[in-house]
Amino acid sequence: MTPEGASGRLARLLSIVPWLVNRQGVDITHAAAELGVTEAQLRDDLELLFMCGYGSMTDELIDVSTEGGRILISNADTIAQPLRLTRAEALTLMVGLRALLGAEGVADSTVIERTLAKLDEAAASAGDVAGKVEAVLADDSAEHVREVVADALRRGRRLQLRYLVPARDESTDRAVDPMRLVSLDGRWYLEGWCHRAEDTRLFRLDRVEDIEVLDADGTPPAGARARDLAAGTFVASQRDPLVTLELRPGWEWVGEYYPTESLARADGVTTVTLRVGDREWVRRLALRAGGGVLVREPADLAAEVAGSARAALAAYGA
Repeated sequence: MTPEGASGRLARLLSIVPWLVNRQGVDITHAAAELGVTEAQLRDDLELLFMCGYGSMTDELIDVSTEGGRILISNADTIAQPLRLTRAEALTLMVGLRALLGAEGVADSTVIERTLAKLDEAAASAGDVAGKVEAVLADDSAEHVREVVADALRRGRRLQLRYLVPARDESTDRAVDPMRLVSLDGRWYLEGWCHRAEDTRLFRLDRVEDIEVLDADGTPPAGARARDLAAGTFVASQRDPLVTLELRPGWEWVGEYYPTESLARADGVTTVTLRVGDREWVRRLALRAGGGVLVREPADLAAEVAGSARAALAAYGA
């Protein structure tokens, strides 16, 4: 588990104080459940509140009591008001919710509609603007493909795809048992069990050149698991090869943007080890960096990149 930073904890403290002030005497177990934290975490937060306030003197600090398992807070009037959304924050949230109303897979829109109504009431001016904005997810070119995938999901049928892999500039034929449709960063993806790779794969719909619903059972095997896509579309597998890169100044972002197995810095050079699903991606990255990214391991990939660089230089010379 990633340790919580000071800013994250401060933000939580500032949000729970108004909640507790307006529920004086609330049971600590009930409070923890409502706030979405463990009771131990809440007790730690309450102990930290003893050191918070609008000054450094004793009578300027927040006073907290948990006697009898009940939480009582005093001297917290300066931050007792709940945090308010700014107009920009309210507008962003409302437009996002309107987009979600039209998204695939939203079975019950009642909660979204109720939330929008409350936001409209709380931020009337923002609501007027949000109501005039039509939220449309991108990828209109993939609309037909999305309809075919949705049909296969409803009927539990296997799909036959012809899929473009831009990194290798080639099209491949795949038999896929569909698992779900997901929208990430404005694009639609099919996640399913790929019989060619014998693993779960993510297919961008605008890269599907041809698609057909087969008259075959499309139930994924028992071992198929949907990936956690919270961090993005690429999720490393333990079967993906490890690659070690040296990142020169200006290219450190590679180690910050992509999930790494290890990261070390020395003498201005960042060395990272990460798993990659496509070696061609590493080759193109190293060539594009022009010496900013060096491949150290595996040795055959380093030799391949060096060979590509020499061939490119020779072509320029010719």
